[in-house]
Amino acid sequence: MKTPCIAACKNNGGICSGCHRTMAEILNWSKMDDNQREEIMNKLSGEQTTHACPECGEANHCDIAAGKETCWCFEVEERELDKKHNICLCRKCLESKALV
Repeated sequence: MKTPCIAACKNNGGICSGCHRTMAEILNWSKMDDNQREEIMNKLSGEQTTHACPECGEANHCDIAAGKETCWCFEVEERELDKKHNICLCRKCLESKALV
């Protein structure tokens, strides 16, 4: 089974510091089918994007911008964010923010 895991796991407020999956994505990984896992991996790698992260400029994916009702970021602990951005941060930038 393919996985983005790099064996540098640390839960940082609901985001793994190694692979940047949410804890929910990690816990459900073995229950997902190949297409679901591939979709998450494509989002992590920047192959599937909706916009550039407003902080680092890297490819980013927002599930709401892609037409879903919820986003992966709803699964993680709330961070201190400045409100100057009106679009989602990438997982790496969001992970770097202090928890509320």
